[in-house]
Amino acid sequence: MSNIVVVGSGMAGFGAAHRLQGEGIRPVIYERSSYYGGHTASFRDSSGFLFDLGPHISFTKDPRVQNLLAGFVDNEYEALQVKLDNYWRGLRLTHPVQLHLNGLPKDLIVEILADFVKVHNEPEPPVANYEDWLIASYGRKFAELFPMQYTRKYHLTTASNMSTEWLGPRMYRPSLEEMLRGALAPWAPEVHYITHFRYPKKGGFLSYLNSLPNLADIRLEHDVIAIDPKTRVLRFSNGASTQYDALVSSIPLPTLIPMISGVPQDVVAASRQLACSTCVLVNVGVNRSDLSEGQITYIYDEDICFTRLSFPHMLSVTNAPPGCGSIQAEVYFSDKYRPLQQSTESIIDQVIADLRRCKILREEDVILFRGAMTVQYANVIFDLDRAKAVETVHGYLDDIGIHYCGRYGDWGYMWTDESFISGERAAEAALSAASS
Repeated sequence: MSNIVVVGSGMAGFGAAHRLQGEGIRPVIYERSSYYGGHTASFRDSSGFLFDLGPHISFTKDPRVQNLLAGFVDNEYEALQVKLDNYWRGLRLTHPVQLHLNGLPKDLIVEILADFVKVHNEPEPPVANYEDWLIASYGRKFAELFPMQYTRKYHLTTASNMSTEWLGPRMYRPSLEEMLRGALAPWAPEVHYITHFRYPKKGGFLSYLNSLPNLADIRLEHDVIAIDPKTRVLRFSNGASTQYDALVSSIPLPTLIPMISGVPQDVVAASRQLACSTCVLVNVGVNRSDLSEGQITYIYDEDICFTRLSFPHMLSVTNAPPGCGSIQAEVYFSDKYRPLQQSTESIIDQVIADLRRCKILREEDVILFRGAMTVQYANVIFDLDRAKAVETVHGYLDDIGIHYCGRYGDWGYMWTDESFISGERAAEAALSAASS
């Protein structure tokens, strides 16, 4: 039986273990943390509030993955209709904003529509970057006020420094009729890529990985520090080492490459070009549950520190004590574009102050819990350096037989189902390599 080793116990590692089990292999999974789950982890504090490591929901339309995930939680999940909104200069606007302009000042609506008509009456211009795409899709006025501003907060660079590879269905391009309908009156078109989603009834999003210990031998607190691809040996910070016939890795590429013995300098240089955000997740528990009408709110104002808010108690009632509500705020930084220089406590204070500015928290609200978690690797930034750097790094890993997977191994913008499938594919490749 092949000795296939998996590094990382998140959703991609879970997908790899699931695929290997289908071949009768129980792999060893090495995890650097003291818990399994990676970015899929969930934590409950002593006051009874549960927070995931970032806002996680499952909205896959793949029937196979839908059924697998449902089975992993014994079909005990909430099936919810998505409710999203936006905060902009004191206004709460229905999502996506381009289809719901009616909440904006009338003069601004006229400017946005005039710009939109102008670009749509002109030939489609060449698109060299995300800014070009936004202006061609929505007109300059809307692009600058909304998505370009949000880009600076979420992706931490300018739209002109980003490619369009990541877009997929994420940004809806409306017709003139749709823009006019939403400008004249409220309506409810179902055009967003998420309309309904699932979330486990209890235990947070991590519950989808409850069966992982049955699929694999999980070795916690095993942080890989060195890989020798010639002898096929992994070394860990705790002094342990192990050999492998094939290796599946979800280690982030900028961390993985420097570990490898004999890696060429051009590959090291390419890995240093890969940009990713760091997210400080500020978690707040409050003594009331009527905090928001939607599960997620996007924040455009650049003088408000958080970029997005989610409300975990609206995903499952078991995520908060009875009658209470919870808020998770995302504050983004990047080593490449906006380094994290504040203390965690100062970020928590700033988030709570801004929640009051936005009138999400009232002065009389009692804060029952406040805390923060820092996620070193959050969102891959699709800047203009990414494509060439990924090609160089992946080409090298292919040559030495390391099978990468997941958001930070593939270095892509992956959702839950895509990460799981990525792990399955890496395991498939490892099976082929180990048997050759």
